[in-house]
Amino acid sequence: MTHKPDPKHTLPHWQGQRRLAIAALPALMLSACGGGGGGQPDTSAEDPNKLRNPSGTGTGGGSTPTPTGSTPLGSTPVYANLRGASLGVGASLNGAIPFPADNAWNTDISALPVDPNSANLIASIGTGTGLHADFGAGLYDGSPIGIPYLVVSGSEARLPINYTAYGDESDLGPFPIPLSAPIEGGSQSTGDRHVLVIDRDNNRLYEIGNAYPQVSGWDASGGALFHLDSNTVRPGGQPGWTSADAAGLPIFPGLARYDEAMLGAGGIRHALRFTVARTRRAYVPPATHFASSNTSADLPPMGMRVRLKASYQIPASFSTETKALLQAMKTYGLILADNGSNWFVSGAPDDRWNNDRLSSELRQVTGSQFEVVRMDGLVTG
Repeated sequence: MTHKPDPKHTLPHWQGQRRLAIAALPALMLSACGGGGGGQPDTSAEDPNKLRNPSGTGTGGGSTPTPTGSTPLGSTPVYANLRGASLGVGASLNGAIPFPADNAWNTDISALPVDPNSANLIASIGTGTGLHADFGAGLYDGSPIGIPYLVVSGSEARLPINYTAYGDESDLGPFPIPLSAPIEGGSQSTGDRHVLVIDRDNNRLYEIGNAYPQVSGWDASGGALFHLDSNTVRPGGQPGWTSADAAGLPIFPGLARYDEAMLGAGGIRHALRFTVARTRRAYVPPATHFASSNTSADLPPMGMRVRLKASYQIPASFSTETKALLQAMKTYGLILADNGSNWFVSGAPDDRWNNDRLSSELRQVTGSQFEVVRMDGLVTG
C-alpha cells in the first residue's frame, strides 16, 4: 500500500496484518491489508486450529518471561483503579480491572436480547469453525505467542511519538513507553507490532501500532491514550477514529491473561477480544471505526458482541483455564476488534499457558454455539 486510505472506510495497513504465527499457516494467508477492496483475507485454505509448540512439552518451554506478581483475583474485583498492579512485562494486575464496573467491557450481557440477524452473522464467520487461542506459552519463530504488555509506574520517562500515517486520528505524545517495551511479534516482526503500556499510578493505557523504537522515541503509524478510571474511555478521540486496533478500541482490556484464567470459571470478569475474516463497513459501540468496504448486512460490524449460548454446557473435563475463558464468553462475550482469522481469541503470552490443552479444548467449541447480542447504535458508512 503506497497511499493512506480513508480510515473511515478501509483498514489501515498496520491494523490488518494479524500475526497468527501460532497456527501453522502460510504467511500469505495472514495479511489483511486494507485497500479499495476492503482488505479481507482469504482464509479458505487455512487451519486455524493448529497450534504449534516447538518444545513439545505443551507449556512452551519457558521462553517467555514469567509475569511478576501472582496475587489471585479476590472475590471482590477492583474496578477502574490499577494502582495495585505489579510492575513489569506481563505483570499481574492483582485483581484490578480496567474501566468502571458498568463499562461495556465489564457488563454482564448474558441476558440481553439476541440480534434478529444473528444466524446470518454467525454463518458468515463459520458455524463449524472452532475457537482458536491467538496466544500461548513459549516462542514461535523466536517470538512470544500473543500480544505482550508492560506495566510501568507513574515516574516512567515520557518519550516522543512520531506518527507516520494516522497522526490526525492519534493522541499526541509524549508517552511513557520505554524503548525496551515488548513489541508484538518481537523486534524483527513485520506484522502489527503493537506496543501496550499501562501507567498503573495514573490509570492510563497507551497503545501504539506498527511501532519502531528510535534513538530517543518511537515511530508508529498511530496511537491512542485511554483513561482506565473512567467511562469516557478516550477523551481525545472522535467517532470514526481508529486506534492501534481496527475497531478504534483499546486492545489490552480484551486480552485473555493467565493471572485471571488460572482462577477458573468466573475468574475473567470482562469481555474478550476476537477477530473475523470478513467485516462490514460499519461499527457498533463501543467501537468507533470500521475497516471494510463491504456493506452486506450479513457481515459483522466492528464492535459486534457475541456470546456462548446459555444452552452450551462447559465440559467438566476441560482445563481450569479453558473453563475460565468459556465462562467469560457466556457472561461478558467476545467483542469484534479486528480483521483476521475467524474465531481467533486474543491474549497475552505467558509461560503458564498449556498450548496443547488450549488448542484441543477450544477447537471443540464452534461458531454454532454462539449468538450475536442485539446491536444498538449501529453506524454505517
